[in-house]
Amino acid sequence: MIRPMRVVLDTNVVLSALIFGGGQSGRLRLGWQQGAFVPLVSTASVQELVRVLAYPKFRLSKSEQNELLADYLPYAQTVRIPQPPPTVPECRDPLDVPFMHLAVAGKAHALVSGDKDLLVLSDAFKQANGCLIVTIDTFLKLQETP
Repeated sequence: MIRPMRVVLDTNVVLSALIFGGGQSGRLRLGWQQGAFVPLVSTASVQELVRVLAYPKFRLSKSEQNELLADYLPYAQTVRIPQPPPTVPECRDPLDVPFMHLAVAGKAHALVSGDKDLLVLSDAFKQANGCLIVTIDTFLKLQETP
């Protein structure tokens, strides 16, 4: 039996899948629901997701926020980030660093993001940690490859 890929999904990717849910984001959501891959989460990544779901621009009630979390978190595996955290390449956006820590600590195969600050680090991150940083489109193409 092939074990599903271990994957870190950046907050923007999870939000797209949960709130908008069409196209590639919808395929991603279906992937975690069907066990095609295992999303990895940490305390920091879940805290950021909870914080962002509460943004006024999304106009989500507390109940709606909880429903969305319930469609993601039960599929995810929690990873404890060691102290000190793993060494990762320097990133322009400090809010992206916890996702790299999660990818390394969780031995992720890929970190999926639409964030240019992370995507620009793809080569250095793969070389240092063996983990890809890819867009949703690239990740879904990887999933299709046997």
